[in-house]
Amino acid sequence: MAEMTGGQALMKSLYLEGVRVIFGLPGVQLYHAMDALYKEPGIRFITTRHEQATGYMADGYSRAGGEGIGTALMVPGPGLQNASAGIGTAYAASSPMMVVCGQIERDMIGGDRGMLHEVNDQLESIKPVTKWAQRVLNPTDIPEAVHEAFRQLKTGRPRPVEIEVPPETLAELADVELREPEEPKRIQADGERVEQAAKMLTEAKNPLIWVGGGAVSSGASQALVKVAEHLQAGVIATAEGKGAISDKHPLALGALWLRNDNIAKAFDHDVILAVGTRMAAPNLLGGQKIIQIDVDEEELGRNYEDTFSILGDARDTLEQLHGALSAQSSARPDRSSEVADQRAARADASITREPQASLLGAVRAAMPDDGILVAGMTQVGYYSRAYFPVYEPRTFLTSSYSGNLGFAYPTALGAKVAQPDKAVVALSGDGGFLFNSQELATAVQHGINAVVVVFNDNAFGNVMRDQVNRFESRIIGSKLHNPDFVKLAEAYGARGLKASGPEELEATLRDVLAANDAPTLIEVPVGPMPTPFE
Repeated sequence: MAEMTGGQALMKSLYLEGVRVIFGLPGVQLYHAMDALYKEPGIRFITTRHEQATGYMADGYSRAGGEGIGTALMVPGPGLQNASAGIGTAYAASSPMMVVCGQIERDMIGGDRGMLHEVNDQLESIKPVTKWAQRVLNPTDIPEAVHEAFRQLKTGRPRPVEIEVPPETLAELADVELREPEEPKRIQADGERVEQAAKMLTEAKNPLIWVGGGAVSSGASQALVKVAEHLQAGVIATAEGKGAISDKHPLALGALWLRNDNIAKAFDHDVILAVGTRMAAPNLLGGQKIIQIDVDEEELGRNYEDTFSILGDARDTLEQLHGALSAQSSARPDRSSEVADQRAARADASITREPQASLLGAVRAAMPDDGILVAGMTQVGYYSRAYFPVYEPRTFLTSSYSGNLGFAYPTALGAKVAQPDKAVVALSGDGGFLFNSQELATAVQHGINAVVVVFNDNAFGNVMRDQVNRFESRIIGSKLHNPDFVKLAEAYGARGLKASGPEELEATLRDVLAANDAPTLIEVPVGPMPTPFE
């Protein structure tokens, strides 16, 4: 034990659990936490310009593979509510995030007296977008709360957790015993069920592997490839699963796309091995047998009745499965040419969308294989979910089903903090970028040299197109007045550039990424684009 304030207990506990970066905004209820952070030089503090960005940046940091787990810090009430967009996105994407929030004065909690930043039932308000949340009222309880938070983060399905601490608890001195971290324990699959699954796959005529974000977060890529090569099964990925197998691999079928993508029907797959995905696309299948591996028991069989469920960590379970397959049968003859035909047939069946395809091709050509793309909710971003080739895990980030405008740029900043030597590019529309354009100031202040490509059509383009096509051009609320984006970037001290068309975009982006010497905005003027969803 040692005498320390609650704030010191908090920061020392976070450091012991591996936290090396905190994204946050200071405020009155956090003074003693901030003072303790000043005295903890092993943790870097990055001040954002809006609490929304604390969550997005912490999420991007975690998903890009930063040291430790992305951590966000904010004041209670409006601070936490502002941050909840980023927290909710991390929840949707099954991304681990540590959230540390202040509280009002301890004796006033729940009193509804109009205290500064007061929100009644704050803990309950954040529970829908967290895996676990706890209020800590005594300094001596802080180490145990932080320890449990990280146990929750590192076991089972990764999702955000939150602790909230009143100002008196952070200020008080107490004899505090810190907790040492523990190695996470992966959920081990039942051996008999793995053997049964191996038998079903061995007997299958034409198995398919459907992989989601759980395979990426568990680090299952090598095991996935071994199983796919043994079965000679094509692998199709969700947007969150992109990169679990390289798109250069001969068994990679590319990304699942919900536009008439009945791949499992079209190619007569009789058994589908689903790994780390909820399979939230029931219209795509037609009676196949599903073997589902997932670390979250609630997801098993959620979307398909005919599911053989295996509860377990994706990486370890696939390793077990490969061992069982190898014991039961030899590897199948090479089917890569058949998989190539399937992939080609999918490409032929799709309708290329322009200018999305050419613009996206320019971005891919300019980026190195290990570059990280953050796909915002914009026309080129939508298109990238299906048609941007990804070669390594943790290099393609989306907002998952949360679908947030404003997500892309701050998430890219967090990813760049995690991977400063890698190219990090955000795709944003003009409407979405202005949700968090102020984070250009954060990028400049902290030397975060990510690139944002802003496709500017002076509109919420998706909405305007639908108003034109579906509502007889009754346009309302979707036309936008924008700043000069190049001058806006320069006003913050960042680099602002403009590129007209795919060729200029590729050349400009290639030069910027090679330099990696300043936060950069590249504006690409565009007009209305065709829908990528039909």
